[in-house]
Amino acid sequence: MATAPELDNPATALDTFRAEVRAWLAENFPASLKGKDNSMSALEGPSNPSADETAWVKAMGEKGWGVPTWPAAYGGGGLDKHQARVLAEEMGRVGAWNPIGGMGVMMFGPTLLEYGSEAQKLEHIPAIARNQVRWCQGYSEPGAGSDLASLQTFAEDKGDHYLVNGQKTWTSGGQWADKCFALVRTDKTKKHEGISFLLIDMTAPGVEVRPIRMISGQSPFCETFFTDVKVPKENLVGREGEGWTIGKRLLQHERSNLSGGGASARLFAGKPMGALAKEYRGANDDGSMADSDLRMRIVRHEMDQRAFMLTLRRAALEAKSNQGPSAASSIMKNVGARLTQDRAELAVEIMGMNGLGWEGEGFSDAELTQTRTWLWGKAVSIYGGSTEIQNNVIAKRILGMLDHQ
Repeated sequence: MATAPELDNPATALDTFRAEVRAWLAENFPASLKGKDNSMSALEGPSNPSADETAWVKAMGEKGWGVPTWPAAYGGGGLDKHQARVLAEEMGRVGAWNPIGGMGVMMFGPTLLEYGSEAQKLEHIPAIARNQVRWCQGYSEPGAGSDLASLQTFAEDKGDHYLVNGQKTWTSGGQWADKCFALVRTDKTKKHEGISFLLIDMTAPGVEVRPIRMISGQSPFCETFFTDVKVPKENLVGREGEGWTIGKRLLQHERSNLSGGGASARLFAGKPMGALAKEYRGANDDGSMADSDLRMRIVRHEMDQRAFMLTLRRAALEAKSNQGPSAASSIMKNVGARLTQDRAELAVEIMGMNGLGWEGEGFSDAELTQTRTWLWGKAVSIYGGSTEIQNNVIAKRILGMLDHQ
């Protein structure tokens, strides 16, 4: 335990905390998992975790460090931003990664902490912090994508419960999810004010999920149908008609995570562009890339990427100081989308025909993965709010540009 004088000195207190983190990681992080980051698996399908992976999830969940800045009362780490940074630094030092993730962490949890009732927080947040429940998002519909407020899924008031009927599409991970946070209409006479935020059990009678096969060969998205699904009244977050306000806040969390430590992390991972270029395009006698034009484009890309990641880090610290992400998350979403797609395009160009393989002999596993990564990345500028929608948000909420009739 730190002495009182130590706690009065922030630098000493952080040193003490750093020592605690190092000791805990040495005891709990399995050496076999070093450098084998599968933190994105929470956004994908179920896997067969090893005993070490299971133990790592359990340790991080019980410690609360999977969601380090969430309140300890709900299963989080209860750390301040300085302690959270120390934790991230020490995890990076030993090659450890955060195994607690998914939409519960990225979007729903932070939103429920802000808008949920005490009973809802106690029921749902601890399970998210321990990676025990999988959540999916029920927002888009066949006739309500970019114009989300046109959604028609209807929750009819039946006294002690709602009866939900309608259809959602692009439900990420819906076929694997336990629960869904959804925007539904509770008043057909109003557009934005008629929308409410409801929590739906994906195992309830009347819920049907149909996976959608994507161009990448994967099926991470689904069509979800609700037919006379009973939802208890206590599953309403906030009041009826507040769904649009709550839903917009959740989207800020989503965009913030997608632009940084979320989905785009997959495209920023892997072999450095320079090493890839030397492998496929060759190098000069001095070890430099043989293709000077390609070398310049890689340098520009990696400079942009480094600047982006530093900006994300600063924005994350500001968000913690200002109680969550701002409309600036739309800027980060757009820049992150462009960079992830540029990176995938560069990789395919560098690999040439080897970067276009789909199956069969003559392609390595890494090459086949790159083809699918390139195709999968086409969706980055669409999901989480398309680039065009983000441009509208930036124009109106950041630049203050209003429509003139």
